[in-house]
Amino acid sequence: MSIRPAPEPGPAPSAAVVSARSTSLRRALPEETGVIGALIVLVVFIGLLRPNFLTPAVLFQQLSGAAFIGMLALGMVFVIAIRDIDLSVGWMFNFAAVVGAKSIVAGLDPWLGAGVAVAFGALLGLVNGVLSARLRIPVIIITLGTFSAFRGLSLVVNESRAVVPPDRTSAFFSLFDAKVFGLIPGVAIAFVVLAILLHVLLHHTRFGYRVQAMGSNPDAARLAGIATDRTRILVLVLMGAIAGLTGAMFLGFREAIDPVTGGDYLLPVVAAVIIGGTPLSGGRGTILGAVVGALIIQVITTGILFLGVDVKWSTFVTGAVIIVAVAVDQLVRRQRERQRRSADSL
Repeated sequence: MSIRPAPEPGPAPSAAVVSARSTSLRRALPEETGVIGALIVLVVFIGLLRPNFLTPAVLFQQLSGAAFIGMLALGMVFVIAIRDIDLSVGWMFNFAAVVGAKSIVAGLDPWLGAGVAVAFGALLGLVNGVLSARLRIPVIIITLGTFSAFRGLSLVVNESRAVVPPDRTSAFFSLFDAKVFGLIPGVAIAFVVLAILLHVLLHHTRFGYRVQAMGSNPDAARLAGIATDRTRILVLVLMGAIAGLTGAMFLGFREAIDPVTGGDYLLPVVAAVIIGGTPLSGGRGTILGAVVGALIIQVITTGILFLGVDVKWSTFVTGAVIIVAVAVDQLVRRQRERQRRSADSL
């Protein structure tokens, strides 16, 4: 009876194979995994120090509290994806809400007044887009001017005082404040629905493809036949329409709009987008990341209150989180570039 020799061990996996396996593992995980993990850690940390923070009512309240900043951040994802920033977003929100509220005061049905706010917001976005495209001036410069222009016009229209519709018995004023199952606010549901729709628009339509192609390489996109000026205008109109929609929802939720609401929204809106993983260099965007980014900012603000810290520190913490998020994004990009070069050299 012969004894067969034991088979020799096979060769160790090459560096290329190991690299490919790690790359496929990373691709299997959504790109928002890191920021979702950060949100979970933050919630657990605050919950350990203040257990009542983890009650369902408080947790759902975070989604409601993040809704208005988050909705504006969803639109800003498209703007940053084309390598631009709209500085006027807060005052578009305010101006559109004021015009919608004024139309209701004038006797228009609240639902039609909400439609007026959305249409007017889209018009403001169109102004930004046309000025930028026709004058060949970067959006950030144009919106630096319209930031003040929209603010001034809004103050003229609202006469520097809150606009309060006289009859607030319409279902429009109770819908967004209503709670499904006594826990989930209507405004939170609207936020999630809008996020789903915009995710589909960005990742599953030709328009979304053009937005990301234009942000990735504007010259190549132009040579490929993409109308870059038209795409930029459409993106800014979308941003304005979302600002108008958010303003209309705020009006329905709060039943009034005051002269300053929205003026300080720019920082948290951009912060939510950056924290969520959309790079300032453009070329790609993540709607889910913007939702999570807005939730992180809201949890930080609420957590500071739960921990008994002065709420003024929330602005400092938000700024610090932005710096960390940008630094991490740069480190990740450099690491990916090194890995790509290493894979190309093998």
